[in-house]
Amino acid sequence: MNGKELQKDAIRVLKETSRTFFIPITFLQKDLKMAVATAYLMMRAIDEIEDNEHPEVTNDVKYLLLNEISGLLESTSFDEEKYLEILTPFEKYMPEVTMRLGDWIKLIPNGADHLIKRSTSEMAFGMAKWAKAEWQVKTREDLDEYTYYVAGLVGVMLSDLWEWNAGVKTDRELAIGFGRGLQAVNILRNQDEDMIERGVSFVPDGWNRAQLFKYAEENLVKADLYIKDINKKSILLFCKLPLALAHKTLKALIEGKEKMTRAEVEQTVKEIEAE
Repeated sequence: MNGKELQKDAIRVLKETSRTFFIPITFLQKDLKMAVATAYLMMRAIDEIEDNEHPEVTNDVKYLLLNEISGLLESTSFDEEKYLEILTPFEKYMPEVTMRLGDWIKLIPNGADHLIKRSTSEMAFGMAKWAKAEWQVKTREDLDEYTYYVAGLVGVMLSDLWEWNAGVKTDRELAIGFGRGLQAVNILRNQDEDMIERGVSFVPDGWNRAQLFKYAEENLVKADLYIKDINKKSILLFCKLPLALAHKTLKALIEGKEKMTRAEVEQTVKEIEAE
């Protein structure tokens, strides 16, 4: 597969993996679009290992896999052969996006390689740690650490990419809040499902749902402040869409609904695209 074919195939996998995330990526331009697309695919590859529910992929297996992958991503040149060797015993339980991590790395634009690989390595390290802890969040500090590894550092990486490509500087703590806010809404939305299907709770001991709502709201305030520093329209639109969806999802949850309706999601996309 040549470069253009691989790019086209990556977009196909991206669209199949997350239609919601695919839309804001289309707002970005050229190298930045490909950088964010590859970053998403790489992090999704890691995330699919963390979320894997096959009995053979135990928490101990996840810990070992994610730690080894974190180390591979730290090296200057990614050893794809070693990566596939690590995954071979579990290949039949892994989705395409995970098995093709090496392909996504090949598509990273020049100059963004170290930013994306470093962040994905850190995410894999953090997910390994939490797999070993069986995702049992006990304190506010635990929640902050978990949401940093799975989402806050994505905000930091995006900020690094904005500066790399467009000279747009943003506040690091607000960038973490941007990622955390989106993740907190996801935790609220999936709270029952996580407990029933995975036996996992991301709610600190002694917290009620109202406190979790407050946590999400506090971080979404930081997310709102974060986007005020962005003066490039394409990047601003990219950030505005998931943030608008998070705010509206939180409102729906507070009103006792399970989630936004498909029509509400589509209307929000149209509103952002029209800006």
